[in-house]
Amino acid sequence: MTLHIHFFAIGREITGKSCLEWEMPDGATVQDLLSSLKAAYPRLTELKTLKVAVNEDYAQPTQILHESDEIAIIPPVCGG
Repeated sequence: MTLHIHFFAIGREITGKSCLEWEMPDGATVQDLLSSLKAAYPRLTELKTLKVAVNEDYAQPTQILHESDEIAIIPPVCGG
């Protein structure tokens, strides 16, 4: 399946893209996606926390993804 993924802040800097299409097998989970992205973009592993939102809600690692899902990779946020 083809997933449409949005990146923000440092995630965009690491991937060089704000949005990309990513191929994953049917039945892939959020954790599968993160593992695949970290393999392709090793600098993502340097981030202490990396949240995934699916259809505008934070997702659990075991959540199964679907081709129609809107996916956002959200890096750690700090500031004041």
